[in-house]
Amino acid sequence: MFINGKNRPAFFNIEKSYPDLLILDQNFYTIKSELSLLMQRNLSIPRYHEIDNYQTAISAALNPERSWRTFMINLMGDFTDDAQNIVPETCKLLKQIPNLFQAFFSILDPQKSVPAHKGTYRGYIRYHLGLQVPQNNTPKIRVKDSVYTWKEKESILFDDSWEHEVINHCNEERIVLIVDVLRPMPKIPHMLNTFISQHLVKKYYAKQLFSKLKTV
Repeated sequence: MFINGKNRPAFFNIEKSYPDLLILDQNFYTIKSELSLLMQRNLSIPRYHEIDNYQTAISAALNPERSWRTFMINLMGDFTDDAQNIVPETCKLLKQIPNLFQAFFSILDPQKSVPAHKGTYRGYIRYHLGLQVPQNNTPKIRVKDSVYTWKEKESILFDDSWEHEVINHCNEERIVLIVDVLRPMPKIPHMLNTFISQHLVKKYYAKQLFSKLKTV
């Protein structure tokens, strides 16, 4: 599973590649219950590009009148204060997952699509758990040459560094839990990846995001 360049897969088998993530599937109703309470609060959850300027091209480009909002839970290993106060059980579950890189609730407005793009760092892979998925015109995600239609209570694990996009023509909100974990690698590459994520990415990128969360 160690990167493999152009031969790296688009999707992974979670049970074989990262079974620790299955604790989230097994506690779907706990997570969804906390999500429901969060949404009932009517908080001003920021749009993705409002806390991360690098996401402007994909968050504000297509259907700019519609929003892609993100409730940040964990940033490079540190849990946000809001997450620990509002979704504490979800945080407890995430704390059991080794090599956690990032986690957040991804909330798409009706008709909000996300244009094709590639993740900038191959050091992690991305997990989705469908929490609130419309039945009609169900949104889809294309990763490389494969298309997946989200389903509630179902999870996927994919390589964010391949080109991917979201096609969303539904008339309801779509919400998934997104969790990034460090890509499984042999010992030495893993140590290097951990150093980069914890001492470089965390020092600059996560610090910037935490400061933005305090102002939105």
